Amino acid sequence: MANSASARKSARQAAARRLINAGLRSSYRTAVKSVRKAVAAGDAKAAASAYSAASSVIDRIADKKIVHKNKASRHKSRLAAAVKAIAA
Repeated sequence: MANSASARKSARQAAARRLINAGLRSSYRTAVKSVRKAVAAGDAKAAASAYSAASSVIDRIADKKIVHKNKASRHKSRLAAAVKAIAA
């Protein structure tokens, strides 16, 4: 339990940040899922457009340090490879 005024404020801020981060993490997972779904359906055009949108979301999440930059890069790379494989 927070005992000082500054600790109480810090706890409030952490709770607010946690909600914001959870929403951003959810949008990240949704973006990745949409690319995977388009690849599974075999729709190259939809997969490419979903990848470009997902790439933007992934970069934004990594810039805010919600996920590590290496994890974000790994996901982008694997999604790009999947999109490229379906286009060929």
